[in-house]
Amino acid sequence: MRAEKIKGYLAGIGFSSIFGFSFLFTKSALEKVDPFRLMGFRFAIAALAVTLIAVSGMVRISFKGKSLLPLFFVSFLEPVCYFIFETLGVKYTTSSQAGIMIALIPIFVAVLGTVILKERLSPLQVLFTLLSVAGVIIITASQGMNGTYDGKIGLLFLFGAVISAAFFNIFSRKFSFNYSPFEITFVMMWVGAAFFNLIAFILHLKSGKLEGFFAPLSDFQVVFALLYLGIGSSVIAFFLVNYSLSRLPASRSAVFSNLTTVISVLAGVVFRHEPFALTHAAGAFMILLGVWGTNRFSPEGEKKSPEFGGRMLNESGGHF
Repeated sequence: MRAEKIKGYLAGIGFSSIFGFSFLFTKSALEKVDPFRLMGFRFAIAALAVTLIAVSGMVRISFKGKSLLPLFFVSFLEPVCYFIFETLGVKYTTSSQAGIMIALIPIFVAVLGTVILKERLSPLQVLFTLLSVAGVIIITASQGMNGTYDGKIGLLFLFGAVISAAFFNIFSRKFSFNYSPFEITFVMMWVGAAFFNLIAFILHLKSGKLEGFFAPLSDFQVVFALLYLGIGSSVIAFFLVNYSLSRLPASRSAVFSNLTTVISVLAGVVFRHEPFALTHAAGAFMILLGVWGTNRFSPEGEKKSPEFGGRMLNESGGHF
């Protein structure tokens, strides 16, 4: 059991490190391609990659006798909802601000866990949750004073991404009783590819610019970003997310987004020379401290979460 938890922690470190740089590549690509084509191309690459892995036999995959409804539901939360909100949020803010907002995800995972997974929050966890919310208020107020209208809209989009990701963590953890991490990842990538390419195609068809649909793929900078986002941030990172959620409670797995925040902020400041005000630093510290405390001080007598190695069904015998 200890070995399984260590694997979950290593997976958490892996996906948080990959996601940390994803804001940087997304921001770079959005300078030359619109959000829906970016997401469509990204998940098309990801879907092709997981299909090649499955066909080659490198990873076993089987949906025989399993309902796909839970996986479609999880895929609707992420990538569909999450990436619409995240990509638009990154477009109207900086990668540093995006990284800080994403730090809220573990907070909402902990709160939703009390409702959906029946996990209690200790008084200290409540206190640290409020501390993290206060940090977000400081950042939002700073954006309101110094930012533009687009910046405020961007923060709203990012908040939508936080909510979507929180529900994804909860239900991916819940459904990992019945599906392997790769099976969840496989469906996620194909749903993302189908949805975002369809939306992008319709938008270009209406604008009368369909002939230039694939034009961004002639730009090396865009292709390089798409390869990182499609293979790294989609296939590898999401497999590690689902693997971590299959080995750890949702709140423990989600806490690794702390590392994502730190890496994304450093990437934005170092590589894109983005501004980072003192108020952002103070808010970021409060968020990170709040996230740490929320996940550190679990209530006494908390039940040990079962390891999700088997293929168990819920009490009704179904999958959803």
